[in-house]
Amino acid sequence: YPIVRHLTHATLRTGVTPSRVKSCSCLSAVLHGNNLLVFGGTGIPFGENNSNDVHVCNVQYRRWNLLNCKGKKPNKIYGQAMVIINDYLYVFGGTTGYLYSTDLHRLDLSTREWVHLKPKNAPLDLPDERYRHELAHDGQRIYILGGGTSWMSYPLDKIHAYNLETNYWEEIVTRPHENIGYPAARRCHSCVQVKDDVFICGGYNGELILSDLWKINLQTFQWMKLPGVMPEPAYFHCAAVTPVSNFQKWLRVSSVNIDAAISSVLSNLPNIVSLKEHQRTPLKAFVGGNHVFALLPTGFGKFCFPGRVRSGHLSG
Repeated sequence: YPIVRHLTHATLRTGVTPSRVKSCSCLSAVLHGNNLLVFGGTGIPFGENNSNDVHVCNVQYRRWNLLNCKGKKPNKIYGQAMVIINDYLYVFGGTTGYLYSTDLHRLDLSTREWVHLKPKNAPLDLPDERYRHELAHDGQRIYILGGGTSWMSYPLDKIHAYNLETNYWEEIVTRPHENIGYPAARRCHSCVQVKDDVFICGGYNGELILSDLWKINLQTFQWMKLPGVMPEPAYFHCAAVTPVSNFQKWLRVSSVNIDAAISSVLSNLPNIVSLKEHQRTPLKAFVGGNHVFALLPTGFGKFCFPGRVRSGHLSG
């Protein structure tokens, strides 16, 4: 809900903003160089105010533009997932609010032309229709992780993968974490990819809101349950990986001790006295140059990176 509104109101006040989805749900967004691509989404009432436009925000110049596209555009949908591979934007699944989709579309970012891809599989071999899933890729295949409909969530012991070279959907049998098994079926979870490792967290399985963290390797398809958990169970949330070098550079220039920096940041955040240990520990590891996956209080990143958000500042 708040992503476009915060970007538009805080720092991005120029250009053609995605007005249809200013108060949206279930849009898709991916970063391509300095450009944030936003596709689809729905406003209120959900399912009756959908979009199939592509808006591009140049995060360096803080300017929105509507991407004028040609070809066979996807339906006006929300809850879809997308990835960018070799200057092509791939969009899979989603819902109109009434019907769920198994469609796969590709947008050539050079020519701005949409193509509705037609995999060669028999209809029964296609992935099930779904929304609120996530996608990962290894350059050759696009992998679907979870998702579902309003009445069910799909399991993760087997994963559908679209082969870009053969134009076929394949079914990958994954390997369980020893003595633990597979992640629970889920939709509305978040997902990030670091090279060949894909991390998922939280989500909803139809009965419970989840708080667990899992990793799957796209070379071995081995699942691993991570020891940490989210501070609170969550679904319909987002996750991101931040480059380590940016944070390291800021600390070196300012020469601020990490504990002092955390205290200074917290002093600017209302109603937050301290970080929990499972938040402070990965933050320190992050500064040390390690990839980490952690959830911090809302607004924390804004004050950590004052150059990125004009309203943020760091005292001390």
